[in-house]
Amino acid sequence: MNGTTFLRSLFALRGYFPRIAQAGHDGQPFAVLETLGKNAETTMLAATQGINTHRGAVFALGLLCASAGQISAQGLDVTPAHLRAVLLSTWGEALASRAQVSRLAAPRTNGQRVAQRFGLRSAGDEAAHAFPTLFDITLPTLQAAWANGATQRAARVQALFATMAALDDTNLVHRGGIEGLRFAQSAARDFVAAGGVFQTDWLAQARAIHDAFVQRRLSPGGSADVLACACWVEEITGPSQGCTSSNEHEAAVVSA
Repeated sequence: MNGTTFLRSLFALRGYFPRIAQAGHDGQPFAVLETLGKNAETTMLAATQGINTHRGAVFALGLLCASAGQISAQGLDVTPAHLRAVLLSTWGEALASRAQVSRLAAPRTNGQRVAQRFGLRSAGDEAAHAFPTLFDITLPTLQAAWANGATQRAARVQALFATMAALDDTNLVHRGGIEGLRFAQSAARDFVAAGGVFQTDWLAQARAIHDAFVQRRLSPGGSADVLACACWVEEITGPSQGCTSSNEHEAAVVSA
């Protein structure tokens, strides 16, 4: 992945999210959403010559957009609680069935492969439970950081580290084995426990963790996807804090 493939992917996917939101509005079954997602993934891979830049966003943000569309059709306010409830009531059974099949079938992605091997909770499992890490950890951490005076950048970093501490990030396992995941989770937990971005030297500490990740070829891509979803949910459900850039989540780890 590089800047060129990232931008090509963004442009290739720009029509997908409105389409899946409309499908959600129309109450289409999960099979339709899944087909839209698979088509979007194929379009993405064609644009990037096989590089996975946004598979996580295609899946998770796609489902959230569909839920928002269905909420709109029901005349409800778009809130985090409604997003979760509608996702479960409309497509929860299908998502649970999909997650069960994925645990037993031959893996199609690196994430599915390592989830099966190590008994981790995959992205499909997260979706089947209406994204507990997103709604119980990432989004509340992001909102709490803003409420306590953190800047936009600092709030995102705080939310990212809180997510890394809790999520079974299969991208980390793919890159560094189960030891890589445990290392990242431990580093993130220590950072948050020490005060996170409310420490005076938080940026230096976060950069040191970033450097350690680079040395081990660790990329918390799953956590970054969850952070992007949290920014999107905050943008459409609450006072905007500027989480509008569709490509900033990959740079939210402290690489400036």
